[in-house]
Amino acid sequence: MNSIRFPADGPVVCVGETMAALAPDPPESLDSAQDLRLSVAGAESNVAMYLADLGRSVSWLSALGDDAFGRRVRAAVAAAGVDVTGVRTDPERPTGLLVKDPGPDRTRVHYYRSGSAASALGPGVLDDARVRSASLVHLTGVTPALSASCRNLVEQALGTPVDERPYAISFDVNHRPALWPHGTAAEVLRELADRADIAFVGLDEAQDLWGVDLEPADVRRLLGRPRILVVKDGGRAAHAFGDDGVCTVPALRTDVVEPVGAGDAFAAGFLAGSLRGYGTRRALRLGHITAASALRVTGDHGPLPDAATIAGLLDLTDEEWSAHAGR
Repeated sequence: MNSIRFPADGPVVCVGETMAALAPDPPESLDSAQDLRLSVAGAESNVAMYLADLGRSVSWLSALGDDAFGRRVRAAVAAAGVDVTGVRTDPERPTGLLVKDPGPDRTRVHYYRSGSAASALGPGVLDDARVRSASLVHLTGVTPALSASCRNLVEQALGTPVDERPYAISFDVNHRPALWPHGTAAEVLRELADRADIAFVGLDEAQDLWGVDLEPADVRRLLGRPRILVVKDGGRAAHAFGDDGVCTVPALRTDVVEPVGAGDAFAAGFLAGSLRGYGTRRALRLGHITAASALRVTGDHGPLPDAATIAGLLDLTDEEWSAHAGR
């Protein structure tokens, strides 16, 4: 399967909210925790930071409150090599906040983002000069759930017909049930994802949204318009569907510390490979390599292997890759 062709050799622009994040350290219930660790959390800025790690010129566009959390978020994303000069400071609205509450079976996440600075984003973001010169704009399904203006932003970006866009658009479904009124997400996210040039969705997400019995090929029938659709099947494999068929690459065997952020890391790796002109199989491999970096840390952004290690993994034969795969 051939790699996707991008309209221009410009930067990548990622658009969406990033919040300050608090989590018990060490991980335990909030009811008994004595100390909280402060970090940052945002799907689009996660992708931006990993793209910067992989050598891409990338900007993150958003809004933050004029507060300490906003300053911490801006500094953390900038420290990863991402251009944050297009991030607006809102003097009236706060930076969003999430708090993790680890439990014996799963980690609960509590959001405090209603009325946040980023929830006031709208279609005007698309007039930014960075967007106009981009080769790729990355969006996720989190943004349209934040407010009517945020949904208008995403709908307008994806409303231009594919062959008339000055840049390619990637869209990660990134379904967050807590952000959507009951029963509203499935139709909206399917419609938006189907307008993208490159769409990403987890198989578990697709099953939650559109049918518990769906297999990857069924998801492609539901989302038939993207030039490339990537269906991520957890720690098993990723499937890329294009005009000339499907390419499947198994995931690397990895000791999982926390799965949060792995999907964003995968998207960044796949996009970086595609922008380099890699074939689909090699881009999927880079996605898995990048995702493994996120799986090995408690935060959303972990260190990549060195360039020589990445190159060696990308150059493995299919049989050699398979020996490193599976859990």
